Parts: sequence; C-alpha cells; structure tokens
Amino acid sequence: MGSLDVGIRRGGLGNTSRRDAWWLYPSSVFLGLTAFVVYATWAALQGNYFYFHNYLSPFYSPLLFWSHGGIHSWFGVPPHWLVNISPALLILWAPGGFRVSCYYYRGAYYKSHWADPPACAVGEPRLKYRGERRFPLILQNVHRYFMYIAVFFIFILGKDAWDAMWFRTASGGREFGIGVGTLVLLLNVVLLAGYTFGCHSLRHLIGGGRDKLSSQPGHACAYRCVTKLNERHMTWAWFSLFWVAFSDLYVRLCAMGIWHDWRILR
Repeated sequence: MGSLDVGIRRGGLGNTSRRDAWWLYPSSVFLGLTAFVVYATWAALQGNYFYFHNYLSPFYSPLLFWSHGGIHSWFGVPPHWLVNISPALLILWAPGGFRVSCYYYRGAYYKSHWADPPACAVGEPRLKYRGERRFPLILQNVHRYFMYIAVFFIFILGKDAWDAMWFRTASGGREFGIGVGTLVLLLNVVLLAGYTFGCHSLRHLIGGGRDKLSSQPGHACAYRCVTKLNERHMTWAWFSLFWVAFSDLYVRLCAMGIWHDWRILR
C-alpha cells in the first residue's frame, strides 16, 4: 500500500479552521481584566476618598498607616518614608497576588492577553511550549501560599462590613443602622468569600491528600462545601472582581459628595 506524506504547516496567530466566534471569550476577558486593572491602579494611587464615615474601601483594607479623617489605622501615624505612599499600595499585593496566580485567571489571561493560545485549535505567536515549570511562570506556584493570606483578608473585610453597620451619633456614640453602603460592603464580603473558599488550592488542602474522606466527617463536609463553590469558581471570580471595584467606587463617590448614601434602617 502506498503512503502519502502530508506536511504540517504551523499556523500563525489567529490561524484556525474554526468557524464559530472563538474570539468572543478572549476579547471579553481582555476588556474586563484590563478595565479592572486600570481602575484599581488609578484608585490605589489616589491615597484619598477611600472612606466615608463608617465605610472603608476594600482596596485600602486593612488600613495599616493613616493619621487623618477620623479612621484609626492599625499602627497609627506612618513613618516618614511612607508618608507619600498610598496606603493601598501596602496591602494590595496580597489580594492581587492571589488573583494573578489563581488557576482560573491563569487560563483566562493566558488566552486573552498573551494569546497562549487565544483559544483551542487557534494559532498562537509562539513556536515552543514551555509550560509553568520554568522561570518566570514557575512563580505561579506561590498561589497556595497567597491562599492563606486571602482567607485572612476575608475576616478583615468581614470586620469592615460589621463596622459599616454602626453609625456615629451627634453625641459621639454609635447606633446600629443599615445603609446602602452597608449592603455594598456586605455583599462584597459574600462574593469574595465565595471566590476564596472555592479556591482549588483550598480544596486540595482540605481533601486532596486523603484517600478516604468518609472516615472523617468534618473533612468530608468541608470538602463538599469547597467543591460546591469550586464548581462555579469562574462565576465567583468575575462577580467578586467587579464588585470589589464597585465597592471602592461607591465609597469614593460618597466621600466626594457625588453620591448620597441612603439610610435604609436607623
């Protein structure tokens, strides 16, 4: 039987036989992530309008150093070499590192921003596949360590949501209340918790190293809960990403006097 050698020609960027709208997903991710990064960078560099009465922007929480505006920071007045640095820059590396190294976000921005590849069966601009076992992508393995910090941040933001329920009175005391900003910050915690507690690394930590979870009811229950959240990890990732930006925007516009915070319950 005769044989026929068929040469395989490597396609260039975007070269594909697909006829569907394969470009729609990476394009949407590119616009969404770029918009968030631009806004978050701008907001973090401002260093002002990040609190409004008992509301604190999640971009600036925890507030390590600050000495103005009636909000008590963790460590009081900043040292002289930190005076001109925005408080957000001291803490955003933690949630930022968790997001950047997230398993879902890796697959998302590898396609959208690096075109590596832009979609299945679509040509990419590289000739070799190096994976994540070499520098610099091997640094993505720090995700499992950022996960511990991200869990800690959930409790901090939960405390901020609790503080958002207590409003100062004319006599200098505090009274319980619910404002629109309270609900905004509370929903922010819920969405971030859904994203964080559905993390692949957390799921592995709870049940990945055990052969028989049924013999450990506590671990089995926690594993099922994390797995349930992990099934919608992409949804939690996107909703929490944009809501944390909206939370900062809400506090910022209230602090600037552009928006008025409506008290729902006094």
